[in-house]
Amino acid sequence: MTELLIRKLVKNHEQVKDPAVRAAYGTAAVAVGIVTNLVLFAGKITVGLLFSSVSIIADAVNSLSDAGSSLITLVGVKISAKPADPDHPYGHERAEYICGFLVSLVILLLGIELCKGSVAKIFNPEVLQFSWLTVVILAVSALLKLWQGRFYKNIAARIDSTSILAAGVDSINDVVSTTAVLAALLISHFTGKNLDGIMGLAVALFILRAGVEIAKETLNQLLGEAPDEEMVKAIEEKIMSYEGVLGIHDLMVHCYGPSQYFATVHAEVSSSVPIMESHDLIDNIERDVMTDMGIHLVIHMDPLETDNPEIDRLRKIADEAVFEIDPKLSIHDFRVVTGPSHCNLIFDVTIPFKYPITPERLKTRIQEGLDAREKGLYAVVNIDLPYSGTMHTS
Repeated sequence: MTELLIRKLVKNHEQVKDPAVRAAYGTAAVAVGIVTNLVLFAGKITVGLLFSSVSIIADAVNSLSDAGSSLITLVGVKISAKPADPDHPYGHERAEYICGFLVSLVILLLGIELCKGSVAKIFNPEVLQFSWLTVVILAVSALLKLWQGRFYKNIAARIDSTSILAAGVDSINDVVSTTAVLAALLISHFTGKNLDGIMGLAVALFILRAGVEIAKETLNQLLGEAPDEEMVKAIEEKIMSYEGVLGIHDLMVHCYGPSQYFATVHAEVSSSVPIMESHDLIDNIERDVMTDMGIHLVIHMDPLETDNPEIDRLRKIADEAVFEIDPKLSIHDFRVVTGPSHCNLIFDVTIPFKYPITPERLKTRIQEGLDAREKGLYAVVNIDLPYSGTMHTS
């Protein structure tokens, strides 16, 4: 069914990297969502009002809110498909994150209102009327929501859409809530215990939980969360696969939408290699990363002296002093400035986030480590954070 709908609604559906095709996927997902949610709302609200069930009415309103959320998602998909312009040189794809957050707010407001109504029903219960028609409608609703959730997740995986994935998660949550309402209805019928208000409250709390999770995920993306570890590893392995690259550090990855990634990194090359040759290597890497991974990469060259025994010896001393403090630490951008009375060892040290040792204390301990190994060595240290979210050595 999913494949049939995709073929009918999305032209050139195999070209998912094409912005127009991606937008068509999003529009198709939203259109299917609006239709199915309106159908579900109509069925649930009818039986909910006929048989005075607050839990079924709550579930019906949830379906209606899903239709409204789908409209917000559609707006996000349309805006994100707009090309870059002078005011937004990185494109508009973050609009999907904003719309995902708006969907979470709708869900949260709905959950709060349903909590109020359900609590009132618990303290002032009404006689719950049973109908097998209600059972059938709720069962069909749960199955339709299960299919809808899988449909959303299928589309989200194809086009890497956060807002559509959020809709998919919400649909799967609705399967649980509708099933719970159905169970409460059957229990009430066969045992005589009215669980309508209690189950309505449970559904409302379930809705609130989903809203919080979606809000947290979309806000993290808007604030600038750490890139996926697998992506970072793939970038590092790709760069290090080129002969002539001795090491990398200070990798930073910025995301401006599902398909808009920009990255910068420092790549160490031998200072003995002609600069034009190294520049040609860097150009090739940047071009290949864009072609193969779709990432706009900018590389800064760091020349290393690879044939100077004295610098190698001093680098080893610095490595040992830092490693002695904590094996997780790493140094890079190492260089030496010598003078008649002392020698400055200039380098950066990458530390994890929330590191227990303050930068000032860490610098002091590094200097103590150098003093213990050789007099006249002074550490000029810059402290770095792992902006890619992972620690690695150059």
